[in-house]
Amino acid sequence: MPESTHLFLSDDWIDAARELRNEFADRIPDPPVAVKLNVIITEIPHRDEDLEGHIDSSGGELIIERGHIDEPELTITVDYNTAISAFVTRDQQAVMQAFLGGKILVEGDASQLLMLQASEPTGDAVEMYQRLAAMTADIEPDPID
Repeated sequence: MPESTHLFLSDDWIDAARELRNEFADRIPDPPVAVKLNVIITEIPHRDEDLEGHIDSSGGELIIERGHIDEPELTITVDYNTAISAFVTRDQQAVMQAFLGGKILVEGDASQLLMLQASEPTGDAVEMYQRLAAMTADIEPDPID
């Protein structure tokens, strides 16, 4: 049964992504590195302000939630389109171009970010990312290899 679609980073999308992540929690391998990072996403067309979130793998599992955490190892700031490439379609080429073009601002230990992105998703992780892309209304979903 097809899942409902939502605008990327809308409240409904965030809730649906959390549910999807919870569904796959026991099937996805542990993150390759323990890291605490804050994320700021700018230029969101359907929000009046930037969105702050965090990614925390310091406890052995990947936690992605709203709001910033205290004492992060790094903070990244990305625009909306780059966030789609990084977090939904996982288009590494687009992310690298954004980084080289100055669209990704990294404050702190950037090597942690590179290690977190280093492993390729397989099996259940690929399925989870495909479903995440399919529920995102404002992108062209492409199969993730």
